[in-house]
Amino acid sequence: MSSPNDLLRELPSVDRLLAQARTIPSLQQVSHEYVTRQCRLILDELRTAIQTGRAPTSHERDEAAILARLAQRIAADRHSKLRRVVNATGTILHTNLGRALLPHSAVRALSEAAEHTVNLEYDLNRGHRGRREDLIEELLRDLTGAEAATVVNNNAAAVLLCLNTLAEGKEVVVSRGELIEIGGAFRLPEIMAKSGAILKEVGTTNRTHPDDYEKAIGERTALLLKVHTSNYSIVGFSSTVGLPQLAAIGARHRVPVMEDLGSGALVDLSRYGLPKEPVVAEQISLGADLVTFSADKVLGGPQAGLVVGRQDWVSQIVNNPLHRALRCGKLTIAALDATLRLYQQSGRLAEEIPTLTAFTRPLRDLEAIAALALPALQNAVGDGFRLSVEDSTAQIGSGALPAEELPTKVIAIEHAQVNAQQIADRFRHANPPIVGRIHEDRFLLDLRTIFDPQDVVPTWGDRS
Repeated sequence: MSSPNDLLRELPSVDRLLAQARTIPSLQQVSHEYVTRQCRLILDELRTAIQTGRAPTSHERDEAAILARLAQRIAADRHSKLRRVVNATGTILHTNLGRALLPHSAVRALSEAAEHTVNLEYDLNRGHRGRREDLIEELLRDLTGAEAATVVNNNAAAVLLCLNTLAEGKEVVVSRGELIEIGGAFRLPEIMAKSGAILKEVGTTNRTHPDDYEKAIGERTALLLKVHTSNYSIVGFSSTVGLPQLAAIGARHRVPVMEDLGSGALVDLSRYGLPKEPVVAEQISLGADLVTFSADKVLGGPQAGLVVGRQDWVSQIVNNPLHRALRCGKLTIAALDATLRLYQQSGRLAEEIPTLTAFTRPLRDLEAIAALALPALQNAVGDGFRLSVEDSTAQIGSGALPAEELPTKVIAIEHAQVNAQQIADRFRHANPPIVGRIHEDRFLLDLRTIFDPQDVVPTWGDRS
């Protein structure tokens, strides 16, 4: 048996591998530096295996095998790790899967901005530098009735920026029942601490009264903050202070009132048969000086945090140096502009905003998808798998309408010898990956977010 040192000496040199790699057609257009780096990595892996007693076989050490490994690795690296996946989870706004799908007009606008130079910060009328917020501010003013508006890269950033601008080193009064934590470990008290503002809690977890705010206001009070508890609800013996009451308290004490809606809506969702979420325009009319909300939740646009409100407060926010650090790029601005124009002009929002489409699809559409998908799906999974179409419920997700369940149709996939987790694993390795959910030890493909029946029919094998 060869010693480790003998095995190490048998490995080809980097130069020899590079010379051979140049003869492989698929590697001839790859940069020399990149191929060199990959050769060294593979040889290092083989050396480590030999030195730790896990010596590769003679076939694995063979020069041809190493070159084949090199070609496979480079082929795999050509594909982005950000991959298209099929969302069959039943969570429409799935944070881990990218939340809202963009309207077609927003996709076109994003592509146009990506491929060409645009007037992001250039005033075409005056021929000099402009402000990128100007591109969407007029739309937001029109849609919300606010005096002014700005945009940053997400709603957490919007909250951070507002708190830092209005209340750094000063107190912000907020109800204990509204000290939220949302996905990704976003905790309001921690965001407030990072902003430099001082948290002043009032009331109790389940009950807060107007007097609690009145008694808390003092010389150091800079802001009254109301937070929409979009990802949970308190029921039973509870009370909260509504925005009109809080706005009146703020006006008496000359303290601005800000509301973080989290997942703010631009239209009344009840017109689509959903529970009513706070509509941004209504909150402005009820007296909020500032309102922050997300663009990529029920609004159905790109990830962004929107701030609307009174001109004097928004001007201070825009002039905060932190605003530049949190600003959006041209791709987000382009997609947001197109999405907001739909809200301003379209008479077919439920058809043109994919998020609203998914919310409002009738069950007959899902039944039609199921009927078309079943034969091809059965053929793809093979014999022994049982498929059935069943009633179930989907959810909106991303902290929006947490108690609301939407009727849906699912395809349940079962096998006597294969458990649900194994089936889910197999579907995640399809091309593209199909992500479903497991319920009561059964793998389910939820059809509420499926518009093409072929999307739930797996194709096995890699993408190369």
